Amino acid sequence: MKYFAYGANMDPENMKERGVFFSKREYAILEGWKLKFNKMACDNPAEGYANIEKDEKSIVEGILYEIPGSDIEKLDEYEEYPEHYRRMKIKVRLKDGRRVEAVAYIANPSKIKEGLKPSREYLEHLLRGCDLLSKEYCEKLKRLETID
Repeated sequence: MKYFAYGANMDPENMKERGVFFSKREYAILEGWKLKFNKMACDNPAEGYANIEKDEKSIVEGILYEIPGSDIEKLDEYEEYPEHYRRMKIKVRLKDGRRVEAVAYIANPSKIKEGLKPSREYLEHLLRGCDLLSKEYCEKLKRLETID
């Protein structure tokens, strides 16, 4: 199955630590959405985790993983599905222009708060996806204000 990561799971080591195995890891774009850091962290009221929201003028770059169908349960547990995030089918565009369906996690409205920022440590996980992301997108991530 295909899983689109736009947050900390862009870090392949995170995926391995969570016991989620992938046979393929490639660049993908989600059109009509924007990246926000408005998912409330459980342990710090000022910290925001990555989330996506509809925005017709924006794109979100991320990593598309090919994972065994059974490993979605491991991701569900880590993402605290269905309480914190819901799972949604989305269409992403690959480098060659093809569009494929994938699963992504989107924060539940009750877990969203504006004005949050990522921690430096959390942001580092996103930056570990820069081996596949565009240079411009990585620069944008690097410029994000963090809480520490």
